[in-house]
Formats: sequence, structure tokens, C-alpha cells
Amino acid sequence: KWARLDAKGAYLRLMGAEDTDNGYLIELDGGKSSAPEKHLFEEYFFVLTGRGTCEVWNEGEKPTSFEWQEGSLFSVPLNTLHRLHNGSGSLAARLLAVTTMPIMMNLLHNTEFLFSCPYVFRDRYDARKEYFDGSGTLYTGRVWETNFVADIKRFQLKEWKERGAGGKNIRFEFANNTMVSHVSEFPVGTYKKCHRHGPGYHVVLLSGEGYSYLWPGDPDAPANTWTEVKWKTGTLFVPPGRWWHQHFNTGREPARYLAIRWGGNKWKLAEYLDNQGVDKDVNEGGNQIEYPDQDPTIHRTYVERCAAKGVEVKMDEFNVRV
Repeated sequence: KWARLDAKGAYLRLMGAEDTDNGYLIELDGGKSSAPEKHLFEEYFFVLTGRGTCEVWNEGEKPTSFEWQEGSLFSVPLNTLHRLHNGSGSLAARLLAVTTMPIMMNLLHNTEFLFSCPYVFRDRYDARKEYFDGSGTLYTGRVWETNFVADIKRFQLKEWKERGAGGKNIRFEFANNTMVSHVSEFPVGTYKKCHRHGPGYHVVLLSGEGYSYLWPGDPDAPANTWTEVKWKTGTLFVPPGRWWHQHFNTGREPARYLAIRWGGNKWKLAEYLDNQGVDKDVNEGGNQIEYPDQDPTIHRTYVERCAAKGVEVKMDEFNVRV
């Protein structure tokens, strides 16, 4: 039992976050609510199972309430009071949260101030009734600015040719945060181009089955230095900062994943935490390895693994190195 939240929970401290952000799980028994709290760190929630409501308010103001379900993604605005309610009388609800608590805790090193600051961030939350209604604005670069998505598993994505594999993507900007998120998907029989970015990308597999390679240092580092992560629906992993990584779909359905992360378009924090050049050739100053430049064992291994599963490889149009 987690006394602060009055619910079951567990912190998730993954190496790749490098203490810039972190995750935690919260589980609410049927009909139960979490304890109200507020804090000076940003917080995203992704609903793993269950349904319910969330209340958000500032001191002395009327709460705003909205409903969530499995697949919902939302962010509680900075330093607002908030509380989660499980809408089922019998079934537990489980949510994944990703927060900026580590970096804020290490900067302030004062828990009383972190959890009891009276300041109201009107630029983050203005108590509009429609704040959490799911409406938003689509910007160039596949950016959807909103405060709530009812089901990211079904959210329509936009084509992102530069990342290869016929993949699609949408980037979310929530609650005027510095922390952001995105959802990507790539088809059966394909794999994405290898790239790198800063730490703290909490990757959650929403559908599909496959694996990822991760390695530090040179883009042409030998295969014996690579770390392999096998994944399926529900897997969570965090690539370390500036490590090369590449995702491979060996399943029979498109692979879709959520990443809650640093590196937004609206607000920047530090170059190391950013995601600039993730779809640009490393030979031209970017942070992506193009298909013709990848290690030839990458494609051969992928073909072998797909053949073992009876999955047709559909990479011929992408000029991969074999």
C-alpha cells in the first residue's frame, strides 16, 4: 500500500531514464479512489486496465471531472490538486504514470515545497470545462496539442516517411508541459531505421511482437556489443541516452507503441534531452542510420526470424543493405 496515494503502487526506475524522469504503477481496487495530491513535477497517465474518472482543481475552485478508460492518455497540469476514481465496483484499475519527479526532486531537495507549494500555474490550467474534452490543434510535423486522448490505440496517425518501414506517427503536447509523448506504428514484415536521442523515453508496446537492438557509441559498432530487447504487447523499456536503437516487427499485426519522453516542439530543456535529427542521416549531422548504411547482419537476422514465424518480409522497396 502506498500511503501518499492511498492505493497500491510501485516505482519504476529504469536505467535508460538516467534519473531525468521516472515511472510508477498505481492500482485502484474496485470503487476506490486515490488520495488527493498536488506536486511541482509534470505527470502523464496511461490507462493500462479499467475505467474511471479523474478530478482536477486548484485550491478554492470547483473540480473539473473527466472519464478515462483502457488506452486513455492524459496529463495532470502542474501543481493542480487531482484524484483518480475507479469506476468499476469490482474490478481493479491500473495506470502507468511517467513523471519529471527525479529531476525536480534533485534540483529542489525539499519535499514539503515539492508537494505543498501554493502557487497556481494559470498558464498550465485555467479550469475551462472543455480542458479535458479531447479537442485540440494539429500542427505541422504531426503534432497534436490537446490535454486528453480517449484511446491512443485507435488514434489516427500520420505518415512519417523519413523513419522508414512505411511507418506512421503522432506527437502529443499536453497541458503546456515540457515533457511530451508520441505514438508510432509500423507494418507487418518491416523494421524501422536505427536512430538515437536523449534519455527518458518510456516506451510501452500497445500492439505487436518483435525485438529491438540497442548499443552505445559508434553507429557501426560490432554486433557483439548490441543489447537485444524482446517485446510484445505490454512491454515497457527505456533506451539509454544517445544509444542507437532499432525496432523490428516479427508479429502478425502492426506494431504500435507509446513513448512518454522529453524533447517537445514547444518547450526545450537541454540539448542532451532533445530529439533533434532523429529522422536525419548521421552522415549529414543527424541521428539516424539509413538503411544502406546499416550492418548487413541486421537484415539477414530479421529475414531468418520472420521466416521462422511464417511472416513475409516487406522491405524490398526500402533499399536495405544485405
